[in-house]
Amino acid sequence: MGARAAHSMGWNEGVTVSEKMTPRFLEKYNSEIRPRLIEQLGEERNIMSIPRLQKIVINMGVGIASQDKKYIEDAVDALTQIAGQKPVVTKARKSIAGFKLREDMPIGCMVTLRGTRMYEFFDRLVSLVLPRVRDFRGLNPKAFDGNGNYNLGLTEQLVFPELNPDKFTRPQGMNITIVTNTSSDDEARVLLKDFGFPFRSDEKKS
Repeated sequence: MGARAAHSMGWNEGVTVSEKMTPRFLEKYNSEIRPRLIEQLGEERNIMSIPRLQKIVINMGVGIASQDKKYIEDAVDALTQIAGQKPVVTKARKSIAGFKLREDMPIGCMVTLRGTRMYEFFDRLVSLVLPRVRDFRGLNPKAFDGNGNYNLGLTEQLVFPELNPDKFTRPQGMNITIVTNTSSDDEARVLLKDFGFPFRSDEKKS
C-alpha cells in the first residue's frame, strides 16, 4: 500500500508512508484494526477520533553518567540502534549535591518516534523483543495513565537483538510510553490488544 492508498483510507497527515513499502503494523491498522474499531465504536463517530497510535517515546535514564560521560555515549549509541534515529540527551534541571549532580549535566537520553519508524518499532517490540524478556508472563493491562497512554519498563536493553552484547556490557533499562489519540484507557487497551500487545490474561488480578 503506497501513500496515496493510505490517504484514501483516511489516514491522518502525521503518518509518513513510504511509496515502496508500508510497515506491517500500519497496514494491519488500516486494513483490519481501524475498520473493526469503527464498527465497534459506531460509524457515527468522528473518523479522526478513532483510536490510533500517535507516537512512542523511549527514555533511558543513566544515573551513573555523573561518573563517566562514556555511559551517556553508550546509551545514545544503543538507543540510536534500537529506534533507528538519534536521540536527544536529557540534562539535569537543577544541581543536587548529594547525588553529585550539577545543573545541565547529561543524565539520560530519549527519542520520540512517529509515523513509519513508530510502527516499525512497535512491530519489533511486540513480535521480537517482549518474547525475549526472561520469564515474561505478559504486561499489566492496567498500566495506563488515565489518558489512553501506556507505560512499560524494560530492565535490560539486550532484549533488542540488534545490539551487540560484546559492545553493550553494562545493563541498561528504559521506559517506553505508547501515546494514543484517545483519552480513554479502555479504548486504548482495545487498540493495543488488536495489535497483539501481550497483556496478561488475568486482568482482574493485575
